[in-house]
Amino acid sequence: MDKEKLIRNDLIKQLEEKEVDNEYYTDLIDDYIKCYRMKNKLAVDIEERGVAIKWQNSETSFGYKKNDSIPEFIRVSSHMIKILKDLGLRPSEHEEEPVIPEM
Repeated sequence: MDKEKLIRNDLIKQLEEKEVDNEYYTDLIDDYIKCYRMKNKLAVDIEERGVAIKWQNSETSFGYKKNDSIPEFIRVSSHMIKILKDLGLRPSEHEEEPVIPEM
């Protein structure tokens, strides 16, 4: 079973233990899993491209800008925490802490 299914099943089990497993809550868990996917993709982007990205509009117009994945990573992580908090759940034991590159 893949990690997303393990996490989803663990969260569903927590809902069942609280006896609040209905379609609305399971839909929120599906949203949580979507956020989990996004968070992991953003972490990979930050790891691969770094915190600053080179841009170039012409031969003489270039520079560096911040990687937009960093604030998005923070927003998605915060949203995931909010979903868990609203549902009264704890993170799945199958989740790993995201690896964010050192700056």
